Amino acid sequence: MPLALLALAISAFGIGTTEFVMMGLLPHVADDLGTSVPTAGYLVSAYALGVVIGAPLLTVLGSRIPRRRMLVLLMGVFTVGNLASALAPDFGLLIVGRLLAGLPHGAFFGVGAVVAARLVREGRQARAVATMFLGLTIANIVGVPAATLLGQHLGWRATFLVVAAIGLVAMAALARLIPPLPAGTRTGPGRELRALGNRQVLLGLLTTVFGFAGVFALYSYLASMMTEVTGFAETSVPLVLALFGIGMTLGALAAGPLTDRALRPTLYGALAALAAVLAVFPLAAQVKWAALATVVVIGAVGFLTTTPLQMLVMNKAPQAPTLAAAANQSAFNLANAGGAWTGGLALSAGWGWTSPAVVGATLAALGLAVAVTAGLLDRDTGETSRIVARGGDGEPALGAASAERVG
Repeated sequence: MPLALLALAISAFGIGTTEFVMMGLLPHVADDLGTSVPTAGYLVSAYALGVVIGAPLLTVLGSRIPRRRMLVLLMGVFTVGNLASALAPDFGLLIVGRLLAGLPHGAFFGVGAVVAARLVREGRQARAVATMFLGLTIANIVGVPAATLLGQHLGWRATFLVVAAIGLVAMAALARLIPPLPAGTRTGPGRELRALGNRQVLLGLLTTVFGFAGVFALYSYLASMMTEVTGFAETSVPLVLALFGIGMTLGALAAGPLTDRALRPTLYGALAALAAVLAVFPLAAQVKWAALATVVVIGAVGFLTTTPLQMLVMNKAPQAPTLAAAANQSAFNLANAGGAWTGGLALSAGWGWTSPAVVGATLAALGLAVAVTAGLLDRDTGETSRIVARGGDGEPALGAASAERVG
């Protein structure tokens, strides 16, 4: 694998750290800024809102900028957003800082996914994309626990200062290791957005929203389940979350080769396994060793869905693969918010601490139903085997080897 993928992984590590660390810092931020924990929870929403807004906006605005420069600029915005968060004098400006830090998230992974695919030979594109996402999963094993610990001992502002420093390192790595790549052709925002109207792209995004929401229906309340149902002490929660991150990493490692070999079967298998393991989690949660093993499996099969979903929308939007990949990141964040919301509804209804897992299983099953429907429609139209030599945004096709195995 090219060293340039290391620069993308370092950037993903920084993004993953700042995205997830806020969950562990909410009580400290709320106490320091004189607000309640539920109100401080808007900081998580502000970041997600930044991702949803920034993914299509910055991707379209930056479509004419050379790819390496675009990646450096996006990490620059990310760095400024985290620095602004660290220096924010009040809650309102901290909200602004979090929104700013989230803006480049989707666009970075959109541009980065297409760049990663261009750095390797045909038949290895999914592995390259999965390598970039590996930085995101390692952030959940190392970055988030370490940053949370730092925030608890030196204050939450120190956490965002360190993340800003990671952003600077990532900018230097991108500038040094990413080869010069041209900007896309000037297709215009209208044509790029119309490319997202492709039925298969829309169904792919819908699969992301439903399927990955199943993961976050459980993950958002995992700490409470482990303490209230399984009987772990609160001090053990970081270990449980680290195990979830290990599962995510295993899923990312497996996703690349499996997606390159057979994209849709990998997606179907991952979603089916996710629905099944979420369904049995309420039983597994009664026994400590079974609960821990199930947490690892949920992390693995949940993240096994990410690479095939990303490659699917890129393949199905040949006129705008970068914008499609960025839009998929918006879909992931909608899934995060939707999963947490629906899981919370189950808890509020009094269905028990493990009820979000059952909700998650239902959402994953809905995602599988959408994915299978999309596959059947794709087979009917013969779109699966179609591949264009060059996409409308100037990116080459993602490889006949990958396209031939989509079905």
